[in-house]
Amino acid sequence: MDAATAATFLAAGGASLFMAWAIGAGSSGSTPFAPAVGANAISVMRAGFFVGILGLLGATLQGANVTEAVGRDLVVGTTLSPVAAIVALSIAAGLVAFGVFTGYPIATAFTVTGAVVGAGLAMGGAPAWEKYYEILAVWTLTPFVGGGVAYGTAKLLRRESVPEAVATPVLAGLVGAILANVEFVLLGPPDVAESVAGTVASGTPGRLAITLLLAAVVAGVMALDMRSDVATGQRHFLLVLGGLVAFSAGGSQVGLALGPLLPLFDTADVSVPLVALLFGGGLGLLAGSWTAAPRMIKAIAQDYSSLGPRRSIAALIPSFAIAQTAILLGVPISFNEIIVSAVIGAGAAAGTGGVSGSKMGYTVLAWIGSLLGAGVLSFGLYTGLGGVL
Repeated sequence: MDAATAATFLAAGGASLFMAWAIGAGSSGSTPFAPAVGANAISVMRAGFFVGILGLLGATLQGANVTEAVGRDLVVGTTLSPVAAIVALSIAAGLVAFGVFTGYPIATAFTVTGAVVGAGLAMGGAPAWEKYYEILAVWTLTPFVGGGVAYGTAKLLRRESVPEAVATPVLAGLVGAILANVEFVLLGPPDVAESVAGTVASGTPGRLAITLLLAAVVAGVMALDMRSDVATGQRHFLLVLGGLVAFSAGGSQVGLALGPLLPLFDTADVSVPLVALLFGGGLGLLAGSWTAAPRMIKAIAQDYSSLGPRRSIAALIPSFAIAQTAILLGVPISFNEIIVSAVIGAGAAAGTGGVSGSKMGYTVLAWIGSLLGAGVLSFGLYTGLGGVL
């Protein structure tokens, strides 16, 4: 590798690590445990510590799908050049970092997607309409599905006719069923992810049997935990859900930092295993979570809604399910959008969600503005640099 190529990789790698830090400090580092913090189940600092560790694991074990999508599927007919990758990552990271330090949750997926598309179009690429339709469908449905499921779950847990010692284990069993079908890199053959159910059994009947078995085991463990003290059992369930969402955040968000780098390795005489790149990106997420996430954890947990354990559980269950669906589809998704919509839905179930209307209005505008602004800035900056370089 000559000096110019090495310098390019160094600059692109630095931009990617900055992006990973900004994501760890923002969406993936702050949102997963925010409902648990709001319910006083865990402190802000402990939440930041654990979300960093779990985000690193999720990035390494589940980050391939979204990384491939961001790096290769957002523009047709071209791949990002080193300069385009640096431009896209720098603009996206700058906008996300601005959100972190101002207290407004900029949607990371919107920002990175806009920046990558803007740079790709500036290079002469064509829009990947089919992928855009898929992404738009997920982004549009997320607040309605997440908020709706959170609202219904919170209503169920508040019903006096349904004992919490019954409802909570049933919900835990549902989470166990989802977990049985979550795909992990280490469970499949090389470069292929597989789920626990798929590894243990082959065929639909076998996978279904394993799924039901794991769901029953998880529900049984939850029931035993709640037998002695319902409140303690709920707290344990809430913390596990926060951990699962943090793990999922790492698997989804690392692709936003690493995806633009993939074309560089396609065109250069450099061979780096994808799992090694994912681990490096996960370290960037961890650094962001440990150094700056507490600020955003506080913003999400306290500024949007003060939730008790039941409503926090109701918010995290659909968040986990939506995140894993997006990872499976290879769709970049904002965890701010997932968690905030679920928190609002769960809070509305009590009629007093404590949600600031003006805060939410500014947040939605920030989400839309981050997508359009990142695209325009990336397109303009790359075009300007193209006239100079």
